Amino acid sequence: MPKYTNYSNYHTATTRKQKKQNLKGKNKNKNKFKFSRGAIIVIVAVATAISIISYYAINSMIPVNGKSPVLSPPRNIFIKASHSPQTGYIFVSQSSGAVKGLRGSGGGGGGGGGSAYSTNPTYTFNKGSVESIHMINEDYQTHSKHNFNIDQFNVHTKDLGYFQTQTVTFIADKEGTFQYYCTIHPEMKGDIVVSAGSTG
Repeated sequence: MPKYTNYSNYHTATTRKQKKQNLKGKNKNKNKFKFSRGAIIVIVAVATAISIISYYAINSMIPVNGKSPVLSPPRNIFIKASHSPQTGYIFVSQSSGAVKGLRGSGGGGGGGGGSAYSTNPTYTFNKGSVESIHMINEDYQTHSKHNFNIDQFNVHTKDLGYFQTQTVTFIADKEGTFQYYCTIHPEMKGDIVVSAGSTG
């Protein structure tokens, strides 16, 4: 123990020692709540992933001709691009027959099994309804690319290769009769009828 000449020096040395011990104690407490570098990286990665997922989830609810997300579920329309030597290039819609708004405008080919089979069908929608077109290229004979377009509703798929698919959601916000078509094969076309009344 160091020799102190007077009480004042002893008191100063003791006070310094206590301050150092208090500082060490505080640092120990701080270290208890400190995140490691790895934990910070994981937290940042999870936050980034959640942000990206949220961004795409919100954007997926915005129709192509709308500006804000629509929370009401859309009606699903399944249509495929196909080809056969008898019919050439066609859009084909298959349903159980219970889908409203589907009227066959073509003849058709086809399969049994009790499903309604319709080529280049006419669809009828209520004005203001939310519709999702699920387009798939099932042209296994020629493996040609196909797309699906409705200009008035800003519906445009990319050129889809064999067995590629794309979904486009839009709001039927205009009354009238509009044409859907494929730009690659102009013979592939049909009508969309939007009316103020109920579909049937």
